[in-house]
Amino acid sequence: MNVRKLAVTVACACVLMTWPAAAQEGHPLKGSWLGTWTGNTTHDPDLILVLNWDGKAITGTINPGTDNLAIKNASLNPDGWVVHFEADAKDKSGRALTYVIDGKIENLHLPNRAVTGTWKNQKESGAFKMTRQ
Repeated sequence: MNVRKLAVTVACACVLMTWPAAAQEGHPLKGSWLGTWTGNTTHDPDLILVLNWDGKAITGTINPGTDNLAIKNASLNPDGWVVHFEADAKDKSGRALTYVIDGKIENLHLPNRAVTGTWKNQKESGAFKMTRQ
């Protein structure tokens, strides 16, 4: 094999080896999610989450827009892919509520992975599920 063919072969191999790295999507919670929190009478049972990872912390918003709840505390434990979120809200009378959401990532290997678990606040609780879009 001549030197030119060898150089082209090596260059092609290098490009092909980097494609899987380019396809990786970063943090497993980053992105837009659609879901439900059943049993919630304070907020609509359907929800949207927009989550971000800045390299240090998970941040985001539940129901961006007029009924938004800023996520004040979020964690992901890779041992079991356990997720925890906390967000402050107010009920219809103005009473402060703290939502606590705990779940587990399912189908981590898929782009449209899901998180299922439970949610609770001082007044009520229920099942929680969100799927990444």
